[in-house]
Amino acid sequence: MTRCIITDAAVITALGNSLEALWQGLMAGATAIRPVHRFPVDSYPAKIAACIDQLKPSDGRSMLDWLLNRLLAGTGPVPPDSLVITATTKAGIDNLELLRRGKPADFRDVLPYSITETVSRKLGLSAGGININAACASSTIAVAHGAALIASGRAESVLICCGDLVTEFVFAGFSALKALSAVPCRPFDRNRQGLSLGEGVAALHLMNAERAAREKRRRLGTVLGWGVANDASHITAPARSGRGLIQAIEQALKTAGRKAEEIAVVNAHGTGTVYNDLMELTAFRKVFGDRTVPLYSVKGAIGHTLGAAGGIEVALGLKTLAAQTAPPTVGLRDPMDEARLLVSAEPQPFSGGCLLTTNSGFGGINAALILGN
Repeated sequence: MTRCIITDAAVITALGNSLEALWQGLMAGATAIRPVHRFPVDSYPAKIAACIDQLKPSDGRSMLDWLLNRLLAGTGPVPPDSLVITATTKAGIDNLELLRRGKPADFRDVLPYSITETVSRKLGLSAGGININAACASSTIAVAHGAALIASGRAESVLICCGDLVTEFVFAGFSALKALSAVPCRPFDRNRQGLSLGEGVAALHLMNAERAAREKRRRLGTVLGWGVANDASHITAPARSGRGLIQAIEQALKTAGRKAEEIAVVNAHGTGTVYNDLMELTAFRKVFGDRTVPLYSVKGAIGHTLGAAGGIEVALGLKTLAAQTAPPTVGLRDPMDEARLLVSAEPQPFSGGCLLTTNSGFGGINAALILGN
């Protein structure tokens, strides 16, 4: 297989406008989960989320369009023949809210594929692309698909671009599911009460190793392996056995040609919901046995960014490998018994060149990536 290199990574979250800002915020134990002012929350039990400051629509376009402008301005040059793979769960859903309230808005922004067209147009790319809409594993699967295309020789350059927003439509939906925590989420804590929503965007440029070297591109890391599976258990709840996640991880290890013993650190989905966190720990224990592998979740700091979560966490995983330090799990106070010695509220040094990052979503979807430095 042709090696898949990550040559560029750009991120915007509620902790700042860059990957470095996100990293520094995490390492300081900061959280961007605060009271929501973007829309009325008086009627909702939870009233907090990680929203990006000063984010607002203009000229009838979605707030996501404005975010993408900021993101792509910080992305390095992308070859015109690059394939675009985007990922989102709700795209410009804020425009649907505006339209339903009789306000002017571009209805095309509501369609998930609109992001693909927008990114291609803004960067002048000619190869077209696709959008992945697979719940909260969307951008993880987008990276997996891009890496598979490069590994098989069907593409030389792929731009992954992902994003989702905190809107009242999304907030009300998760509230109706009783999935939101009234306090900032606490992944892997015995007193966790649910998730906190967040928003963000990320861009990752994947290239085959030969072209990256020829064009003198920097090498931030390598996508070594990938796996995707569905546990077919429930429309929203994960299989408590973790069977879907286990299968995805095993596929990723096989694709990478690595053994579980070579994984040095884990970026977990870690939403702070009762069943997700327990399911993940069950799966990790099955994969790693009694071996203690440091793991972390970023959602106590930036909230659950839905379809953007995987892309943001891949970018952060590159920083984690470079620093040989797992960032703290913000919000953790009293770890679950199953999480003791694995998760920490402090940075965790480690030694090794392979990181496992996983995401799971509604409908039983599970995805796993193995990154190398």
